[in-house]
Amino acid sequence: MPSKSSARLAALTVAAVCAASAITLTSPAHAESVRIHDIQGDTRISPYAGQQVTDVAGIVTGIRTYGSSRGFWIQDPTPDADPATSEGVFVHTGSTPQGITVGDAVTVSGTVTEYVPGGTASGNQALTEITRATFTVVSGGNPVPAATRIDARSVPAAYTPAGDGAANGSVNALPLRPDRYALDFYESLEGMNVQVSDTRVVGATDPYTELWVTVKPKENRNHRGGTVYGAYDAQNTGRLQIQSLGRAADFPDANVGDTLAGTTAGPLDFNQYGGYTLVASELGTLESGNLRRESTRAQRSGELAVATYNVENLDPSDDTFAAHAEAIVGNLKSPDIVSLEEIQDNNGATDDGTVAADRTVAELIDAIEAAGGPRYEWRGIDPADKADGGEPGGNIRQVFLFDPERVSFTDRAGGDATTATGVTKVRGKAALTVSPGRIAPESEAFEDSRKPLAGEFVFRGRTVVVVANHFASKGGDQALTSQYQPPSRSSETQRHLQAKEVHDFTAKILAVQKNADVVVLGDINDFEFSTTTKILEGRGTLWSAVKSLPRSERYSYVYQGNSQVLDQILISPSIRRGGAFTYDSVHLNTEFHDQISDHDPQILRFRP
Repeated sequence: MPSKSSARLAALTVAAVCAASAITLTSPAHAESVRIHDIQGDTRISPYAGQQVTDVAGIVTGIRTYGSSRGFWIQDPTPDADPATSEGVFVHTGSTPQGITVGDAVTVSGTVTEYVPGGTASGNQALTEITRATFTVVSGGNPVPAATRIDARSVPAAYTPAGDGAANGSVNALPLRPDRYALDFYESLEGMNVQVSDTRVVGATDPYTELWVTVKPKENRNHRGGTVYGAYDAQNTGRLQIQSLGRAADFPDANVGDTLAGTTAGPLDFNQYGGYTLVASELGTLESGNLRRESTRAQRSGELAVATYNVENLDPSDDTFAAHAEAIVGNLKSPDIVSLEEIQDNNGATDDGTVAADRTVAELIDAIEAAGGPRYEWRGIDPADKADGGEPGGNIRQVFLFDPERVSFTDRAGGDATTATGVTKVRGKAALTVSPGRIAPESEAFEDSRKPLAGEFVFRGRTVVVVANHFASKGGDQALTSQYQPPSRSSETQRHLQAKEVHDFTAKILAVQKNADVVVLGDINDFEFSTTTKILEGRGTLWSAVKSLPRSERYSYVYQGNSQVLDQILISPSIRRGGAFTYDSVHLNTEFHDQISDHDPQILRFRP
């Protein structure tokens, strides 16, 4: 999967050059002076959308002077009695507002617009704004309306109502019920001055100076301070994104488990990269939770240790080789076999037809040895140029590292980008026709996506077949905060096809040899409770060993404050029923602001 930062940078570039996406409604051309709560109304779409409004009064609560969405927020200091109608609204000026400060009383005239961050095709909710605005400062130095407190008691446990079937599942026209649904509660505060206090960080600071907190400290908490995502219908309603109206240099470098102590306050915004966002004019003080990177135990002499590790678009131009080597040697204790995902070709994103990755892998092997690890050997297959998705020109692929002092690789010639490996019987045992080899590389399931890499290993006289995967990403799925509820997960379609291909391949191995040791692992890009995983598992063919962990420990990735499973190791019945296996999700990246990858490695130890 392309890194979140690179994908987002591309999206930001597009956002900077494209016009705002808006919902256009047919309505009267002009409305006389109205109040902010009239504009916001009691649904997600303003009853004044598309209309001109005049002399809308409010107090300036915040000013945004950066990015493509510049302007200011105003709030009516005299609210109505309806908790469903927000008293705040964003005034979009396009350029940096001049002659205005927080605390000014202003009147604003302009067009009420429903702006959809990411464009209407994204499915995102709309943000009510006043655009093409003119304003007049009436007075200065006024008290800013008191911030509405967001805490565990105010946010409902239920996430959102089901969308209107007649509107393709949209919740836009449904009356807001802020006392019952979390998304309705946040929507009822859109544009208003809000505050949180003493909140725990559940999503580390990213390069775009954002972090995630929870206002519900007990909600699906794990012992490292994160919030675990364990089911589609059990959303973590206490999560909230924090940005800042201040300088990026002043934004704290926070890890999961830290605390934003004291008060964090500012207008409540809605954006493409996380939905409801507190844009802070006042930031709490960061208090460290002293989170430490985890290390697993070393395998015993009779245990085979197999790991999967997404190294996030690694290529020779990166400066992370030593850090990845230390992770493999120091934190993973030098596994016998390592499946690496997102190994790029020798010149990274340069798109010149290069597909070989021998320099990339050699640099990592050298770094591992320098860190005190074994001198690994490796196997892999170069993809066809630009055929496997990922960063353009990068030609990402999976690669096997293995310690030749502990395990041997069974080479069977013939593998290339388009040749499929099969299953045969050799002396009564299952064997691959090509090793290393790709599974169904010509299948539509793997179009513009990474092809699974299969290889035969021998450990203490026992053959183990390992299949390394990197399934299609979740790009294109609707957000959890989408206007469509439940949100569409269109990316699943390809992953389901991929899971079926890999399942059927492993089923062939087990049909030849019932007690074969098979390990299927990698960046599955889907949850342990997902249909993708169920298809992979089949009826007793494989089992996702991350489910051997307590539910609070099942995560390899943190996204928008949700600690969740994307990386998995699945095992055949002979390994599972033997009972002599241990599984560890080694948390050393995804919870930290200075991560070297956005994934945590997974490791399985068992006795073949």
